[in-house]
Amino acid sequence: MCMAIPSLPLDQVIEGDCVEVLERLPASSVDLVFADPPYNLQLRQELWRPNRTRVQAVDDEWDQFPDREAYDRFTRAWLSACRRVLKPTGTLWVIGTYHNIYRVGAILQELDFWILNDVVWIKTNPMPNFRGVRFTNAHETLIWAQKERGQPYTFHHRALKALNDGLQMRSDWLLPRCGGRERLRVNGVKAHSTQKPEALLYRVLLASSSAGDVVLDPFFGTGTTGAVARLLGRRWIGIERDPRYVRLARERIAAVEPAPPGSLELVSPRREPRIPFGALLESGLLQPGQRLTFGPDGGLEAVIMADGSLRCSGQRGSIHQLARALHPGAVNGWQVWHYQDSDGQRYPIDRLRQALRAQRQPPFSGEEKE
Repeated sequence: MCMAIPSLPLDQVIEGDCVEVLERLPASSVDLVFADPPYNLQLRQELWRPNRTRVQAVDDEWDQFPDREAYDRFTRAWLSACRRVLKPTGTLWVIGTYHNIYRVGAILQELDFWILNDVVWIKTNPMPNFRGVRFTNAHETLIWAQKERGQPYTFHHRALKALNDGLQMRSDWLLPRCGGRERLRVNGVKAHSTQKPEALLYRVLLASSSAGDVVLDPFFGTGTTGAVARLLGRRWIGIERDPRYVRLARERIAAVEPAPPGSLELVSPRREPRIPFGALLESGLLQPGQRLTFGPDGGLEAVIMADGSLRCSGQRGSIHQLARALHPGAVNGWQVWHYQDSDGQRYPIDRLRQALRAQRQPPFSGEEKE
């Protein structure tokens, strides 16, 4: 029997088998999972460039499986373990190639995950097909799925639009492979054969988690998920069985300077529900016949009519129409018309609108209408 971990090991790399470690974590405790599992590439021969230099391919022991059935058992085990620790509102990302992603997707659905999107990471600098016998593999596929269909989940739609120069983020992401100073090397050799670029994880975490959320990576490798999570103010848990990767990940993440908390505030993830002025009458927050003043200091007064219009100085119209008629520069009636509260103070009627909006705010389902 596995001994349970009494509390979440936040901001730590845990050395061990991911399924065994996941079984020890509390159920329904994680907001987001990002998984970069073995791809089961099934390479049969060495790869050489035309100049007769050997390609450093993915031939690591951790990517070796005797057959597809063994890989499927492995996939079902770690996905089931991730499902247990995810909160009902949690989501999971998994990345792969044509070698494994279709099998992973089918098992996801068998385990009752609900697929929200598949995203294509298009590599701007793909490795060529040196033998010239197939198309160059220039993309990988990410599946984004929620644990419980219909539950609210995190999706920062507006933040992604801001990141993309005001355009809605599409499901094809044009990003380079990991390289340059970002690529970890030991004695000049790649430390990890499939290290993912931080730009990819930045987009994933910004889209589907919030500051303070717990992000778990069951195949932590050299810690890209943890590095980006630390930068963006997320709590993180990494699971990795290779002690060499554990050491590199810890060193790498410790060197990351977290972004200042004030810089992590995101654009509102959803449009606030529209509240018409008449709703204040229907809700009893204002009454027909009640008087509003144009500004907090009194002066011009308007009478509220039963249909939600205002009447002032022989003119009648909506809160905005009448405001513009009285003062050409005043276009926002919510801010210029004031009511007197029970404390004797005058406040903009927008204060009542915000109170009503808070009462009516529905839970976010992740379905954007824009």
